[in-house]
Amino acid sequence: KMCGGKKSYFAAAVCIIILTSTVTLSYLRLQKLSHLPKIIQESSRCRGKITSSTITALKDNRTFIISPYFDDRESKVTRVIGIVHHEDVKQLYCWFCCQPNGKIYVSKAKIDVHSDRFGFPYGATDLICLEPENCDPTHVSINQSPHGNIDQLPRFEIQNRKAETFSVDFTVCISAMFGNYNNVLQFIQSVEMYKILGVQKVVIYKNNCSHLMEKVLKFYMEEGTVEVIPWPINSHLKVSSEWQFMQDGTHIGYYGQITALNDCVYRNMQRSKFVVLNDIDEIILPLKHPDWKTMMSSLQKENPGTGVFLFENHIFPETMFTHVFNFSSWNTVPGVNILQHVHREPDRKDVINPRKMIVDPRKVIQTSVHSVLRAYGNSVKVPMDVALIYHCRVPLQGNLPQESLIKDTTLWRYNSSLIMNVNKVLNQTIL
Repeated sequence: KMCGGKKSYFAAAVCIIILTSTVTLSYLRLQKLSHLPKIIQESSRCRGKITSSTITALKDNRTFIISPYFDDRESKVTRVIGIVHHEDVKQLYCWFCCQPNGKIYVSKAKIDVHSDRFGFPYGATDLICLEPENCDPTHVSINQSPHGNIDQLPRFEIQNRKAETFSVDFTVCISAMFGNYNNVLQFIQSVEMYKILGVQKVVIYKNNCSHLMEKVLKFYMEEGTVEVIPWPINSHLKVSSEWQFMQDGTHIGYYGQITALNDCVYRNMQRSKFVVLNDIDEIILPLKHPDWKTMMSSLQKENPGTGVFLFENHIFPETMFTHVFNFSSWNTVPGVNILQHVHREPDRKDVINPRKMIVDPRKVIQTSVHSVLRAYGNSVKVPMDVALIYHCRVPLQGNLPQESLIKDTTLWRYNSSLIMNVNKVLNQTIL
């Protein structure tokens, strides 16, 4: 009766609100229903070729699958890390085959392109699929259609299915080594610094590097420190070595760095207490603590509920030398000797220094390069008197007079163990 007659505008407004919410609720219910897994066929066993490559193109050549991960932090889903064209890919489906009954379930994927594409047509993407309730699928296939033959589709193993106890405290993720990388000395020094600071694992997404660098990587892989993930992204997409889109026909920025970082977070979610997201020419140097473990336990105590710790980047130009640690044997090795670069550029007025991160991977949903896009819990900016990022590279303020640079020898606190460890590696690999 309420909606009839000459009752006030108020009644009409109430009617409209009720109608709208009913329509919205049924739409949401339908949406949820459309994403629920449905049985489409039964077969005696799950077939289809299991994929071993890191990047797999689907038939449309607009969708590239990296790896699926089980994620039950909100509901029981398979989260597939991938790269898609932000406009052209409209629908995708997860095909689950449930052992031992061989039932095949299809779920419509929620396609979540990360917000930081920086203008490129392709971006890091999460494909999120609800899993069948009565089975824990070990593999998933991705298809443009809910119909077809599962045997024709590549199958991907769903990682993180079993909860593990942490095997390491700190894992460093180096996204995209490319450009025939040959900065061998600085690479070895960085890895040895990470180890002194408490890192047990360095994961490198390798596009390409020099022959000499291959030798060093092989040494570290055998030692158990480095894990190399092949990253042949340029055989699928036109990559840019810039992070910003230049209208030049390239598809994705900086060798797909953001996708690699997200994959690295999920890959290490169950096995590493912390994941460190920085570049190989960057080292987070603690100023108040001897190593990362003591630093992080202190930071966590001070910031309960925080999952993301952001450290400020400072440039130590490789053009400004202090000739204290000049070893003739190191001079034959290509690359920068970081011990000779202990002057940092001053902060610039009105320029915010970018940050890199140490995160609790179980609290991260989506990450970018300098911040986390979505997470459970807070992000905190770590003050510069606790730690800073030592970033040794070409200067950003190249025209500064030498007097304007700030001498900062924090790195030298570690010099004796660093020199000894670097010599050991050089003697076993190059010299």
